[in-house]
Amino acid sequence: MIHYLTLKSRERTELIDITARVEDLIAASSIGSGCCEIFVLHTTAAVTVNEGADPAVKRDISNCLDRLVPDAHYFTHAEGNSAAHVKASMIGSSERLLVDRGKLLLGTWQVLYFCEFDGPRERRVAVKICGE
Repeated sequence: MIHYLTLKSRERTELIDITARVEDLIAASSIGSGCCEIFVLHTTAAVTVNEGADPAVKRDISNCLDRLVPDAHYFTHAEGNSAAHVKASMIGSSERLLVDRGKLLLGTWQVLYFCEFDGPRERRVAVKICGE
């Protein structure tokens, strides 16, 4: 079964911690171990794992991506969000994480971020939980 999370971003670029929401789905599934696939259903958003303890990390990621892929005159995509498309491609549209003892297997400081690059918008993320 595939589950869907609905998210509402508030900023043009925003990293949203979705770890707890995904773990709630895992808990409801009653699996002890397995894997969890997370897939973003949009071309201007992404998903990644990174540090969640220091909010500066989110700002640093956003600022670095803005420097690497600025909104620029040379983009030809008519909607004006080409930078968001490029950033989403760089980060990626999916993550596959292990599940152990009914929780995502993450390092001490790691969280799962939904990455908005063309907000604010309402978004959907698909989650597939497979396990024993």
